[in-house]
Amino acid sequence: MSTSRTVDRAFETALYDTADHALDTAASLLAADPGADAELDRRGEEFVATAWRRGWQPADLVRIVRRELDDVHLRLVARLIRAQAPHDRPRGPRWAAQLDAVPEGSAAPRADRFSHATAVLELYRLLLRLPTLEPLETGGAEGNGRRTPREARPESRALARIRALLAKAEATGYPEEAEALSAKAQELMARHSVDEALLSAHAPAPDTPGACRIGIEAPYEQAKAVLLDAVADANHCRAVWNEALGFSTVVGFESDLEAVELLHTSLLVQAEAAMTKAEAAQRAGGRKRTKTFRQSFLAAYAHRAGARLRAAAEAATAEAGGAGDVDLLPVLASREVAVTDRLERMFPETTTTRLRAAGDAAGWTEGTRAADDAEVGRRRPLR
Repeated sequence: MSTSRTVDRAFETALYDTADHALDTAASLLAADPGADAELDRRGEEFVATAWRRGWQPADLVRIVRRELDDVHLRLVARLIRAQAPHDRPRGPRWAAQLDAVPEGSAAPRADRFSHATAVLELYRLLLRLPTLEPLETGGAEGNGRRTPREARPESRALARIRALLAKAEATGYPEEAEALSAKAQELMARHSVDEALLSAHAPAPDTPGACRIGIEAPYEQAKAVLLDAVADANHCRAVWNEALGFSTVVGFESDLEAVELLHTSLLVQAEAAMTKAEAAQRAGGRKRTKTFRQSFLAAYAHRAGARLRAAAEAATAEAGGAGDVDLLPVLASREVAVTDRLERMFPETTTTRLRAAGDAAGWTEGTRAADDAEVGRRRPLR
């Protein structure tokens, strides 16, 4: 029997039948034919290429495999992604950055061929059943030779400074210092957004909105998604949460998307550190904290931080508009319309999710206090 036929029989047996005995039978077929390994890898690369055509990106694939399967499957899919990449078309800097972030794909030592074949088939079952996602790439930018904003120039000094400020805010053990650093970062984000909007408005070919996906990891996914929505809203973006697949899609202009990714990640780090500290204090006071406390803490943190983000962004934008010769309102309004249009074309139907009740008063109080400590309001003008 040819190796191709061995793989065909294994796939027919295992990939379209979820029964355990079917998986065992198919794995036995593959384990008995060492010559089928190369064909099996080639088919895996085809599954990866199909996932790209269905709108998935490298970070999405890594995330879903980590979420649904085990470390051995993560190593396998990482090897497939890296193996398929040289045969793929160029897809831009964001895609390249995701490829660079794919975890090391070297396979762990195999105990036996049967166990390896079982893991491969389990992974391929998942890849085969991936749904089609909303495409993030805009065909026009690639099809007409235009470069996206990210391709047109390297990371600005403003974004580099924002990144450094947020890293310091995460690292410090002093709430007041973290507050001041976060405040500076948010103010700089708002100014950077205004600068980018004005540059685009006067460019021969103005930028168009893009989109990215940001993972929303368990536990307490709803509170984390609310926090991301607040960060996106304050930075002229819109977010849509896909609860089933564990991510939110954020739509906006490239510089704003970068700011959202940076700030959301930083605020999550600060929130989780503050929550751990608050729980320790509660335990020291003789009160046992629970999942309800943590859920309430993060919900309050997201609510409070969102309000402060919006206030800081509005104040910084108003100051920038008042200091310039150009009326910002038409520029920002046109960008908002463009973002909304892109969002509605990507997601013609969305639903509103009711927030789960935050039933722990202590958790809500501590979460609000932590958001105040990570204040993103303006402190003093940047020099």
